[in-house]
Amino acid sequence: MELELKKASLDAYEAAGELTLTQEETAETIVPDYCPDIARIIETTGQVYLHSRELRDGRGSISGTVRVSVLYTPEGEAGIRTLELNIPFTAEAEGRGLPESGILLAETETELLEARLLNPRKVFTHCRLVTRMAGYRREPLCFTDDAEAGEELQVEKKLDTQHAVLLTHISEKDFTFSDQMNLSSGREGAAELLSHRADAAVTETKIVGGKLLFKGIFQVDLLYRTADGRCQAASGELPFSQLLELEGAAEGAEACVLLQITGADLQIDGGDEEGREIAVTLYAHAAALVRRSQELTLLSDLYSTAYDLTYEARPLELTAFHQSLTRRQNVRETLEIGVVAESVLAVTVTCGAVSVTREGEAAVLRTGASVRALYLDEGGVPLVAERCVDVSCQLDLPESCHVTAQAVCRAEVQSSLTDRGIEVRFPVDFQAEAESRVKRVCVSAAKLDTDAPRETAGAPSLVLRCLGKQETAWDLAKRYNTTIGVILAANQLEAEGDISRDQLLLIPRKRA
Repeated sequence: MELELKKASLDAYEAAGELTLTQEETAETIVPDYCPDIARIIETTGQVYLHSRELRDGRGSISGTVRVSVLYTPEGEAGIRTLELNIPFTAEAEGRGLPESGILLAETETELLEARLLNPRKVFTHCRLVTRMAGYRREPLCFTDDAEAGEELQVEKKLDTQHAVLLTHISEKDFTFSDQMNLSSGREGAAELLSHRADAAVTETKIVGGKLLFKGIFQVDLLYRTADGRCQAASGELPFSQLLELEGAAEGAEACVLLQITGADLQIDGGDEEGREIAVTLYAHAAALVRRSQELTLLSDLYSTAYDLTYEARPLELTAFHQSLTRRQNVRETLEIGVVAESVLAVTVTCGAVSVTREGEAAVLRTGASVRALYLDEGGVPLVAERCVDVSCQLDLPESCHVTAQAVCRAEVQSSLTDRGIEVRFPVDFQAEAESRVKRVCVSAAKLDTDAPRETAGAPSLVLRCLGKQETAWDLAKRYNTTIGVILAANQLEAEGDISRDQLLLIPRKRA
């Protein structure tokens, strides 16, 4: 029987490139004829909707729209009005930083969004967008996990066990969600929606029978005008559940679902005279990444005590550790406003990019949470107070980990008026992905020359020595053309773990 290497191949995806792009977009918008002149801009809010993602020739391209709401006070009128506009954008990756073919995942957020008045009938809007792209390609994991040879060939093999986390599936789905959001009985009904924002959070995932069931919550925040011209804010949580096809996925695998809202349509239900029912339609894109943990056996070395044996080895890079985790930090701050406030209309929190640093054994995540409060002073004039709050948390993770994270505030922000200003209370959720990679050597090809017996003439039949600092029993056996079993028997030991560093070992040459 000749020497035969046993090959294994596992389906998997590899992350094949990440890019971050920053771009500026501007727009000049004419106020429609049916809207009154603008006296003063109060605040500008917006939400990014991605429409398309394309990966071609190593270049990534996405397109989308920034939906902007400009709140303003009209000339000659009391109260708040809104001007809505769309800023289309396209982001393209220069060069070839992404795989030639595969899957492109992307997200875009506004780093800056502002509007200023050019004249009472024209508004200039400026936004800075940050886009993060990640490319994945299907790359089967191929390795040698064993070798077979006849006893007469006297082949010794070293098999190592390695824990690996494999990205086995990436599946995407677009879906539409529709539901009714009811304003609480303690609030007045809505006559006109001024602005709205929707965020999504996945709360549960489960793989059953080749399908992924994921559940979550859409958080919807509204600012609306009542029939008598006053402004009110409302928030609601709308639960959802979806199924996604995952053919061949193991039920014990871990699924991470990335959810993006790609569009929204909110209308006051015409059948409700009190304006308490809001018809909500949301368009979303889900991308599921499924990972499975597995113990791999790698053939890392081999030799023959009877014949010359040569082999080729190649490095094998594996994900040895992967963890998805969320840490919540509760924040309580006061926005000093310098005037007497009558009421708080709405408070929003937007988290910026997350930095990751090391402090001893811990990974420290930091972000700046931009807090913006829309309120009325004692004269009923709408004003805005802003402040950026530093928020951080610590994670106990292995030092070798590469950590990426984002911070979000999806819960309703609590606010109250105090002597010092507006006190706000809100949670910031740090969502982190930690991963460590290892490189292992694996035999890829081997040749045994049965026409060339090992030359042992002149070699000592017995060696007496200790293990070196970096040596193993395998190293000694291979160096002196013997086997671990022979060394253990000569030293009356049962297992390799019984060998101590300061023990003087008898190393006899293996007899044919």
